[in-house]
Amino acid sequence: MPTTPKPASPTVVSQQQALLDSLPFSDTQDFEDATRGKIAAREPNAVTDAHGNVVWDNDTYAFLEGDAPDTVNPSLWRQSKLVAEQGLFEVVEGIYQVRGFDLSNVTFIEGTTGVIVLDPLIGEETAAAALALYREHRGDRPVTGIIYTHSHVDHFGGVKGVTSQEDVDAGRVQVLAPEAFTEHAVSENVYAGTAMGRRAGYMYGAALARGPQGQVGAGLGQTTSVGTTVTLIAPTVDITTTGQEETVDGVRMVFQMAPGTEAPSEMLIYFPDHRALCAAEDATHTLHNLLTLRGAVVRDPHAWSKYLTETIDLFGDDLDVVFASHHWPTWGRERAVEYLSLQRDLYAYLHDQTLRLLNKGLVGTEIAEEIQLPPALENAWHARGYYGSVSHNVKAIYQRYMGWYDGNPAHLWEHTPVERAKRYARLAGGVDALVANAREAFDAGDFRWAAEVANHAVFAQPDHAAAREVLADTYEQLGYGSENGTWRSVYLSGATELRSGNFGTPTATNAPDIIANLSPEMLFDAVAIQVDGPRAWDEKLTIDVVVTDTDQRYRVRLANGVLTYSSAAQRDEPDATITAVRASLPALAAGSPDALAAAGIEVTGDPSALGRLTSVLDPGDPDFAIVTP
Repeated sequence: MPTTPKPASPTVVSQQQALLDSLPFSDTQDFEDATRGKIAAREPNAVTDAHGNVVWDNDTYAFLEGDAPDTVNPSLWRQSKLVAEQGLFEVVEGIYQVRGFDLSNVTFIEGTTGVIVLDPLIGEETAAAALALYREHRGDRPVTGIIYTHSHVDHFGGVKGVTSQEDVDAGRVQVLAPEAFTEHAVSENVYAGTAMGRRAGYMYGAALARGPQGQVGAGLGQTTSVGTTVTLIAPTVDITTTGQEETVDGVRMVFQMAPGTEAPSEMLIYFPDHRALCAAEDATHTLHNLLTLRGAVVRDPHAWSKYLTETIDLFGDDLDVVFASHHWPTWGRERAVEYLSLQRDLYAYLHDQTLRLLNKGLVGTEIAEEIQLPPALENAWHARGYYGSVSHNVKAIYQRYMGWYDGNPAHLWEHTPVERAKRYARLAGGVDALVANAREAFDAGDFRWAAEVANHAVFAQPDHAAAREVLADTYEQLGYGSENGTWRSVYLSGATELRSGNFGTPTATNAPDIIANLSPEMLFDAVAIQVDGPRAWDEKLTIDVVVTDTDQRYRVRLANGVLTYSSAAQRDEPDATITAVRASLPALAAGSPDALAAAGIEVTGDPSALGRLTSVLDPGDPDFAIVTP
């Protein structure tokens, strides 16, 4: 099968022109804001790890100049040009951002003796490069504080690139985060981390070539750094209530809690001496995700909109600038409040209209076609669906309230994708007939139908070359037309795998620092979800885990294919007892005597008990198939 990209079809070219004619492309305010306060760029931008491997290179987006080519949605092209602007920027005097060094921004707030680092990117290497750029132009100020606005890895993973565990332990650096931050930061990257990581490779187009026929940006940021060292230092100060005030290195901060919005654990921060609001990720220059394509718990747009109302009420009268952990700031009180208000209305409108229509009997896919944003939101660039989309957010809201079942009995017990595909092939008169039908739909510009039909053909007969070719061609055209950066990346990643083979998971977030922060309970849960139930049906064992440095004791039990645990006192003796300090507990997952000995873990009782447990574990597959069975 040809592996080189193909040109945009007439259908896509016409679609791109229609969008150019309908949106206010003459509005250049965002371009002024995205470059305002720029102090310097990093030239060249390539960031490498300790072995010389490039983990980030924003210069690969240098092609984003001039008008959009036919192969890129012009609205997404505009957004990517804005997001690709990299360097050190002054937000207001005393607050600086480095943008374009990873998916997210890192912010530096200057204090009396040093600098506070807010949201230190995904990895150690990119965070260190950002700090070096800041220090080059603002002086070699020591880091005196760290703030995590929320529990996603692009807002904490680079912390050890800007400070050390030793400085935190010695009290030289405070680490502030919203309540339950560590629990959510760790659990998201461990429990479903393998599947999320695999899908994130699609979502961010990590394996795609960058260019007009490849990856052009993810809407929220250009893409994620790849191969960086993900780190974590646990918070030393928990922010628990709205209105809580803290002062670090002379910098006054007022916090607003916003759990369950863009992240399960999230907070906004007002800096009264700077009249500046950090909106975290609750107000950015895009419609955000309510259900990210990599997978997550569905977020609450109703709460999201209410928190933004509270933000305006709390800080709107005393506001000169709003900045966030992505994109560029918005200056001026009136503009800032209007921006926050439109963002608030965006999430409220999607929530309320989805509920209105589901109560009329429409299902998620129907509501997604029915909803149209009001003109004020449709024409606000920061409300466009570059990262989240109206389509998949509406379906997420439906899922949040109604679940996966749409009420139609025909959908209650469907065949698996492969079995459905085989039956569709028989219905069509064979796979060749399916392929012919898909090609006919492709030629007519009905790419949605072509994708559905060709997908059945590939799942019915994965090695059918013509089926793979028409499906890859279809995904490519759908990608070219997508305004949403993650949709484009998903479609083009699918085409890439069909043409070139499985590219696996480019970035894994279940790093050693993440695993080390698992509580004993979370570690047991992480092990429990790896138990191969049928293989463990007839296995029965108990292991006591004694954690010496925290004076905790647990009974872990495997029976009926289920691993459970309890901290209650037990009457009977276990098969084995494990004695360890908390930091060494992750070595239990390895189970080998050498790994246990190296971690200083003592095992007494039946030495085979732990081996019997680990023998029934079935870890996830980071390379599982997506576009083929």
